[in-house]
Amino acid sequence: MGAGHAHRLYRHGHSPVHGLPPHTKLAAVFTFVVVVVSTPREAMWAFGLYAVLLGVVARYARVPVGFLLKRLLIEVPFVAFAVLMPFVAEGGRVDVLGLSLSVNGLWGAWNVLAKGTLGVAASVLLASTTELRELLLGLQRLKLPPLLVQIASFMIRYGDVITDEMRRMRIARESRGFEARGVRHWGVLAKSAGALFIRSYERGERVHLAMVSRGYTGTMPVIDEVTATRAQWSYAFALPFAALVVCLLGWFL
Repeated sequence: MGAGHAHRLYRHGHSPVHGLPPHTKLAAVFTFVVVVVSTPREAMWAFGLYAVLLGVVARYARVPVGFLLKRLLIEVPFVAFAVLMPFVAEGGRVDVLGLSLSVNGLWGAWNVLAKGTLGVAASVLLASTTELRELLLGLQRLKLPPLLVQIASFMIRYGDVITDEMRRMRIARESRGFEARGVRHWGVLAKSAGALFIRSYERGERVHLAMVSRGYTGTMPVIDEVTATRAQWSYAFALPFAALVVCLLGWFL
């Protein structure tokens, strides 16, 4: 995990949020999501305050609203599921614009949309301000099982290797005049997929042999020892602490 590794969600910057140790941000986001999920769905105003809190974090992180909204499109499948709930759920019915909708379904749809959107937004902010390498170091610092950290590290790196190999193979096919237009071209694509699998397997074998020859015994060395001060922990947990206050008010008001 010594090499740098950027991803499309990451937005380079020098904000106070970018400068926080990764394990503090991971713990803060996880706690925030737990608090949001624990909030009663009837406290609709609380979810509005959560959105305001995330907006404040985005401002401190200097993450543009457009950048954040574009990355939120990943939750579209969940939105489609939530839209169907009022039509298929059982229980009391209510007429809305001439449609007979389930009351429980409406509450369920609101619950999924509100909590899901806030969770995705918090995750996007985390990814926007933390590089993948730092996330892995943060997971390691939080005492996640080392084997899981290694699997995640290898998955990220081999994902990019395979994507780059696919791009080269596509360019090679197009340079020879190939263009997939129908079922009769599926054979060529199937052979390309097989060749991609073989090349990826061979690449993995070579990388493993190279690691073993350099002394790899099943554990990755910790190159960067990431630590956090009490002030940094307090700064990171300002978001979940504020959210916890909102959650408690939602339960007791």
